[in-house]
Amino acid sequence: MPIVLTAAQNRFLRGQAHDLKAMLQVGGKGVTDAVVAEVAAALEHHELIKVKIAATDREARDAIIDNLAERSDAALVQRIGHVAILYRPSEEQRRIVLPRARD
Repeated sequence: MPIVLTAAQNRFLRGQAHDLKAMLQVGGKGVTDAVVAEVAAALEHHELIKVKIAATDREARDAIIDNLAERSDAALVQRIGHVAILYRPSEEQRRIVLPRARD
């Protein structure tokens, strides 16, 4: 089930991710099972991560980011250039408390 974020939650997460460094880098081989496993483990531990994509072509980069977010069950918070911010709440212990979604 994909995570749906409100505009306020998205804005909050962008602010939280501002000072983060890129934790993982996706290279020329693209999104492999090993990369998905690393992203899933990082999301479980940190909930909010930055991933750097090494593809030079914009369409290829966007496809890699979308594929990575889908396969890791994460929400894409933002993408700027070669960097994507992904969010997924931890199943064991939540560290980030999102603003409430308004009905």
